[in-house]
Amino acid sequence: MSAKVDLYEAIVAGDSDAVVEIVSELRDAGTNLMELLDESMVPALREVGEQFSRGEVFVPEMLVSARAMQAGVDLIEPLLARSGREPVARVAIGSVKGDLHDIGKNLVVMMLKGSGFEVEDLGVDCRLESFQNAVDRGAQVLCLSALLSTTREEMRPVIQHFRGYDGVRVVVGGAAVTREYAQAIGADEFGIDASDAVRAVRSCLELR
Repeated sequence: MSAKVDLYEAIVAGDSDAVVEIVSELRDAGTNLMELLDESMVPALREVGEQFSRGEVFVPEMLVSARAMQAGVDLIEPLLARSGREPVARVAIGSVKGDLHDIGKNLVVMMLKGSGFEVEDLGVDCRLESFQNAVDRGAQVLCLSALLSTTREEMRPVIQHFRGYDGVRVVVGGAAVTREYAQAIGADEFGIDASDAVRAVRSCLELR
């Protein structure tokens, strides 16, 4: 079994120690880091996301796999930055005003980073100003999260504010948000879970 296959399986299994060991060895051996991401790491996290969507694994298992993936990304990200690798796009994400929940948001952050996006995590209880500042810093996509039906209405003014901004897209998601609600408030895209959030971001940017 090749080291790249071992790496794929370690991420799916959520074995951070194995991921660090394998990535370190491959990095030191001069392995192409972009190929490592594209052929082993991103597909592994995508597989976990698909298992989650099918109900085969749950949030705790997905978090463990995402953290294992992040342990590997942390090792190679500085090298990729020095090589001049450009991120797919710049994304800012935050739980909306009044919402203090972040587990789902944190999963989306790790999934997006693993898929090659530059991600700014704005945290929780984010006012419009937080999203505006992120756009001013270059964010092309805003991801808004809400767990509660009492806070999801805070998505609406953010979407309305950026409606006239050329090149800024808004993706919404969270336990309190449905596709119908996302359409009703004018969001560009909706993600049903962390894995689907990556698809939603790519879709609104018209990326394959």
